[in-house]
This record gives sequence, structure tokens and C-alpha cells, in this order.
Amino acid sequence: MTTTRPVLYLFGSAAPPVFDMATVVADAQDRGFEVCLGLTPTAAHWLEPQKTELERLTGHPVRSAYKLPGEPDVWPKADVIAVAPATFNTVNAWALGITRDFVVGVVAEGIGKGIPMVAMPCVNAAYVQHRQFERSVAELREMGVRVLYGDDGFVPNQPGQGKPEEYPWHLLLGAVEEIVAGR
Repeated sequence: MTTTRPVLYLFGSAAPPVFDMATVVADAQDRGFEVCLGLTPTAAHWLEPQKTELERLTGHPVRSAYKLPGEPDVWPKADVIAVAPATFNTVNAWALGITRDFVVGVVAEGIGKGIPMVAMPCVNAAYVQHRQFERSVAELREMGVRVLYGDDGFVPNQPGQGKPEEYPWHLLLGAVEEIVAGR
């Protein structure tokens, strides 16, 4: 599997902005990326009705589970990985190295492989009161992950007052472009 375009692994967790994934994939492709889409199990369940269209759009299987040992990889190697929306669970599992899910396993291993990564959380203000969340963001940043959170990224909303249509996908894709341009 060879490609002339940089390969973006776009990974999404189960937060309402994940429903915009087809638009985000198309935007990334318009910016020159070949996109491989991975989802946490719950996000995959939510997007099951869109799966065929997402696979047609990307030209690759949408993945949410590990392949069996010995099976060939169905995706080209990643040039960059973007994780968004990254839920409370995904951010904490990734920082702590808890790799039950395919998405978290790939990004945890990606740190050791030196694959550049960017993440943008999608959590409400109640979740960020849990001390582990800030620790996890700091840990990911210390491991070299560019986390778009706070003034330069996603700003948490009050519980029940999220505006998924305002999720700043443009910041994520802009960061992906900067990472690839800097390589």
C-alpha cells in the first residue's frame, strides 16, 4: 500500500461531534490527506449507519477492533494521528496506558514509534473537575502529544450545554497540517 499523500489516522471517541466525521474526513482529504478512520467501540456503534459511506469516502475499512495476530494490516502507515473528539475516558486511558480499545492501543504504541500526534478533547466542565483529567492532559503533552485544550483548543462547556456544531475541527486539521509541514 503506497500513497503519495500524507496518511492521517483520524480517531474519534463517542462524543456528539463524532457525528460530523464524514465532513471532517472530506475536509482532511481536501487538505491533501489520505484518511484512515478509527473509532472507539461506542463511537463505532453510534456511526454504524454511516459506516458504508465512511468506508467509501476514505477508501479504507473503518476500524474499531484489533486485527487478529498474523492478519495483514489493511491501512498504510500513518504520517500523523489525530484523536478527536477525545472523551474523558479516551484521554485518561491513553495517558495511563490502558489499551483495551483499538484506538487507545494504536495511539499508546504510536508514542513509542515516534508518530506525531494531536488530540482535541471533548469533555464538559464537570469531567474536568476530576483531578485525573488535567494530569492526563499534562502526561500526554510530556510524551510529545500536541493537546488542543484550553485557550488554544477545545474549551469545556457546562454539562448538557454542549454545542457539537461549534466543535473546533478546523483547529485540529490546522494542527495536522502544521505537523506534516514541519516534518
